[in-house]
Amino acid sequence: MINAIHAIVYTRDADRLRAFFRDVLELPFVDAGHGWLVFAAPPAELAAHPADADCRHEIYLMCDDVQATAEKLESKGIELTMPITDQGWGLVTRLKLPAGDEFGLYQPKHPTAYRPAD
Repeated sequence: MINAIHAIVYTRDADRLRAFFRDVLELPFVDAGHGWLVFAAPPAELAAHPADADCRHEIYLMCDDVQATAEKLESKGIELTMPITDQGWGLVTRLKLPAGDEFGLYQPKHPTAYRPAD
């Protein structure tokens, strides 16, 4: 049935975001034609959370060591927009994307549904 998820991140500066995925996060990619890069994502999870009125969708990048990952991203010029905090379910921060949008970054403290790459 379902064998993958194709996630789309809308941004005001797609070229800079593609460069961020390619050069900073070092995600593998293919050129789908005419320079349209499609990136391989690490293993993923999908969760459903309750919402009151305004529904939104979020992307969190997951890592094994949020402190080390944050330091590596900062060394590449990426701004963290909040300090690393313990939310109970994980150690969490946020990073600023090239057009000013943000992704969450966290080290989970809960069981994960994805299978790490070998």
